[in-house]
Amino acid sequence: MAEKRDYYEVLGVAKSATADEIKKAYKKKAIQYHPDRNPGDKEAEEKFKEAAEAYSVLSDENKRARYDQFGFEGLNGPAGGSGFGGGGFSMDINDIFSAFGDIFGGGGFGDFFGGRGRGGNGGGERKFRGSDVRIKVSLTLNEINSGVTKKFKVKKQVQCTHCHGTGAADGSAAETCPDCHGSGRVIRQTQSIFGMMQSQTTCPRCGGEGKIIKNKCPFCGGEGIVNGEEIIEAQIPAGVAEGMQVVVNGKGNAGRHNGYSGDLLIIIGEQPHEELIRDENDLVYNLVLTVPQATLGDTVQIPTLDGNVKVKIEPGTQPGKMLRLRDKGISVLHTNRHGDLIVNISVYIPETLSKDEKQAFEKMRSSDNFAPSVSIKEKLKKKFRSCFE
Repeated sequence: MAEKRDYYEVLGVAKSATADEIKKAYKKKAIQYHPDRNPGDKEAEEKFKEAAEAYSVLSDENKRARYDQFGFEGLNGPAGGSGFGGGGFSMDINDIFSAFGDIFGGGGFGDFFGGRGRGGNGGGERKFRGSDVRIKVSLTLNEINSGVTKKFKVKKQVQCTHCHGTGAADGSAAETCPDCHGSGRVIRQTQSIFGMMQSQTTCPRCGGEGKIIKNKCPFCGGEGIVNGEEIIEAQIPAGVAEGMQVVVNGKGNAGRHNGYSGDLLIIIGEQPHEELIRDENDLVYNLVLTVPQATLGDTVQIPTLDGNVKVKIEPGTQPGKMLRLRDKGISVLHTNRHGDLIVNISVYIPETLSKDEKQAFEKMRSSDNFAPSVSIKEKLKKKFRSCFE
């Protein structure tokens, strides 16, 4: 299997290329390697697919950001990585026409190369794509750290079981559109100052499908889709964050007349943890020590996502000191790495004292050991100043 080429290299653009430059570069490659221009040329077909794959990633702001940061590993899909980008470029030529044909404006690829269809049969038929469905899932930090499989009952448009998605009543079938004769396109002529002008547009009668349904299914009204629901299982990868979007390809609303299904977009939400605060891939825990603990030292229990761990507190520990527990934070998305757990130390000063406790502290007041040294003062001053820089 040939090694995948860098997407920027495939389109011949710089990593700083704008969205418009990427779009223009893809147009140029698509025209150059289009199957109708290179009939029977397998190499040209592969390059055509390669360009479409590169464009599918670089034209999507989120996918491009993940690719720039993590390379191909950053595009591995949560549900096995199907479709464009990430775990494999599984769509065929006709899927590419359906997904990106309209990038050329109005007519799509067909206007450039003699009317190649979008329906997968070599004609002019068009396949509709269903809309995407968005849901939100709220995850605990433990689920985010380890990754989790979730099942959702999704209300959406599904294929009509009575007509099997065709939109035609039992025993009947769609007929060739009499206006476009099955091409999905019609020629319009208009008079202008330059004479008679001719343009090709989508057939208004069939909507570009090339077929019309006279005997419509009574259950779906001829659309081929009805309101329903589906139980969908999705794998949420470890390391996701609030507001991220996980895509399950082909699990959105069904397309009219056996068209392509949209995608299920899962928006990630985070449940707050009782003791830990997330800071990107690090976790923060605020440890409150008593004066004796900070002064004499102690061994304390620190909560982590994997259970409590023992941490030794050195004698003379100052408020504001931070301890770093390596690899005890959140998983880094699409890697085997973890963030750290930062333990921020505070010291509780008692607000009320007994008579004996007061006397004990009075005795300590005059001891040089209870007066901060110059180095401690400077250290605290620098730490305080850094909060405003």
